[in-house]
Parts: sequence; structure tokens; C-alpha cells
Amino acid sequence: MDYKQYFEKAKQASRTLVGVGKETTNAVLTDLAEALVANTASILTENVRDLAKMPIEDPKYDRLKLSAARIADIANDLINVAGLNSPLGKILSDKTLENQLHIQKVSVPLGVVGVIYEARPNVTADVFSLCFKTGNVAVLKGGSDAEFSNLAIAKVIHEVLDKHKINRDVLTLLPAERAATEALLNARGFVDVLIPRGSQSLITYVRENSKIPVIETGAGIVHTYFDESGDLEKGKAIIFNAKTRRVSVCNSLDCVLINQNRLNDLSALLSPLADGNVELYADERSYDALKATYPAELLNHAAPDHFGTEFLSLKLAVKIVEDLNDALNHIAKYSSKHSEAIISEDATNIAQFLNEVDAAAVYANASTGFTDGAQFGLGAEIGISTQKLHARGPMGLEELTSYKWVVRGTGQVRG
Repeated sequence: MDYKQYFEKAKQASRTLVGVGKETTNAVLTDLAEALVANTASILTENVRDLAKMPIEDPKYDRLKLSAARIADIANDLINVAGLNSPLGKILSDKTLENQLHIQKVSVPLGVVGVIYEARPNVTADVFSLCFKTGNVAVLKGGSDAEFSNLAIAKVIHEVLDKHKINRDVLTLLPAERAATEALLNARGFVDVLIPRGSQSLITYVRENSKIPVIETGAGIVHTYFDESGDLEKGKAIIFNAKTRRVSVCNSLDCVLINQNRLNDLSALLSPLADGNVELYADERSYDALKATYPAELLNHAAPDHFGTEFLSLKLAVKIVEDLNDALNHIAKYSSKHSEAIISEDATNIAQFLNEVDAAAVYANASTGFTDGAQFGLGAEIGISTQKLHARGPMGLEELTSYKWVVRGTGQVRG
């Protein structure tokens, strides 16, 4: 198949977005929210076809699964995006030089944004909304696991674009076949930036094979450290929420670190997890402290590779640490630089943790489950970047812009 035609049309469509006003942009997003809800039945029918291909025990199953409530949440995110101020056309810098050249630094779209993602059909709508709001064309390559769901959502998007007489190529959904991935990785000159969303293996593959600049949305190997001064009730609620709220997402908790001086509180701290059927992989000291109270069928001895694992399931590593510095060293060794948290009532320790931990999002006395574009007030997110160049953390509207220098003169020439 000749994929070049897709990329050429996307590049051409990016020029047409310049003339789409803010009112039209917001109307499209509002209408799309209504249309997705109105088409819930047909979208769910296609989603069932995808789910039938995947074992229910697969960690990706929950991400793939749609429901009326989840479609309503997607629609609400679209409404939220519509209600946000556009980041385009912002004057980031404004100065007049001695030679009277007037120079402005102005925010502009990135252009054509490519996204490669796995079994996450919500990404189809999320990415479109954020790209459209920021004047970017979206070229999407979803996985075969979610092929029918993605097609159903893209069909609704295209119908809304047609209604508003906007070039439907501003959203391009590539075929689900693997060859489309290879073509997108090599679409230099057509696609301006590429964003992978999915497993660490997918992200690594894209980074190592793309000829287009890549923004990594990395895997989440997430820790929570329970400090010597940690409040037990806060800790129980935070750890339970961070682990069990939705286990298949990248902000889900993977490892609890507990100060050795709170070893006697370990059973109480983790007791709610037993009710959530969470399987623990505990180091020797924590295993000994838990074996009398935690269900035997859910308690295991930790192996070295359990630390530094993104479980994406009801599994959790547990380790006793000597103090804050020991916890910081463990996090520095195993963190994927996504989200890390401390539970503490010691202001000095909290400040040290927040300052020293190298991650996109750091928390004090709150669940890492909040690492999410909508929760951060971004409307939705295109991904959570774990790198440091251009974007870091939940990527919303501003992260989908670049800038250009606008220079106005009165006939100046350079000597």
C-alpha cells in the first residue's frame, strides 16, 4: 500500500487549519462530544468485536474496554478542551531593537502530529481534540487490538468535520497493519513530531527506529514512600487508591517503600489491599512483618526483578528502607521518571523529596493517580512525557505548540 498519500493529504490539511476560527473549533469539539454519546451503541458494538480478540487477563484489556460511562467521560473531556483558552498566537516575547526592528516570539502549532498507540481507543478522540484545538493535524496509528473501536470513533469525528465543512484529513487514522507503523516512522518531511503511547517495548521501538523527532510518553514505574512521620490513615487511603483505582494505567502504584521505624504499622498500612485482592511481592523484612496478617495466597517473596517492574495489574512490590535517603536512592535506581510520592508529616523531608526526586510529577500526601491531563486542568492529554526536552508530564494544549519569530522592519538592512 502507498502510505505516502495519507501523509501528503495530512500535510496539505495542516494549511487549511490556519483559517479555522476559535468559535468553529469549539463548536466542532462540542458537537463531537454530543455525537459520541449519541453513537454510544454502535461504538460499543465495535468495541465488543475488539474485546473478543483479547484474553480478559491481559493487562491491556481494561484499557481497551469501553462502556457508556467511559464514552461519556471522553465526551466530557472534549467539552473541557473546548472550554480552554487557545494557546495559539500568544506573544511569548516582544521587543524592539536599537535598529528599530520589532521582534515578537509567537506560539504556533507543531504542524502534523503522529501518534502510535496500542489498545486505547479513547486516545483517538483525546488526541484529535487536543490537536484540533491547537491547529495541528493528527495522524494516528492505532493497534490492531483496537482496530474496530478506533474506526468507529474516527467515523464519528469525520462526520462532524463534514458537517462543519472542514477537511476530514485533519484526522488521519492509518490502517491497523504493522506496515503502516513503519511508514509513519519514516514519514520525514510530512510528519513533524511522533508520540508513542503504550508499553515500554513500543516506546523503545519507536525511539530507536523513527526518522522523525520523538516525544516519549514513558512507562510508569511508580513508587510511594511512607516516611517515619507518615500519617497511617492518609497512607492507607493513598496507597489503596494509587494501586487499585485503575491498575492498567501508567500512574498506577508499583512499589511501596516503608521507613524501617514504621515496620510495626506495615500490616495496618497495607491491610486494605487484601480486600482489593492485591498480590504483594515483599522483601524479607516486610514479608516477615506481613505473614501473620496478610492472606498467604496473596503474599510472595520478592525477587530482584520485582523492583523496577511496571505491573499494570493487581500486583505490588514492598520494601523496607532505612530512611528517606535510602528511599531516594531506591527511586533513583528504579524510577521511570513518571510519578513518585511521599507520605509524610515532616516538612523538611517533604521538601527534600520534592526537590530531589527526578520525575515528571512528584507528590506529597496524595495519590499518584492524579497524574492525568484532565486532573491537571488540561482538559485531556496526548500522553505523559517522561523526557525533559520540549514537554514533561501530562501533555495538554501548550505542549502541542512551538513558536516562530515575527520580525517587522521599516527597510532595515544588515551591515
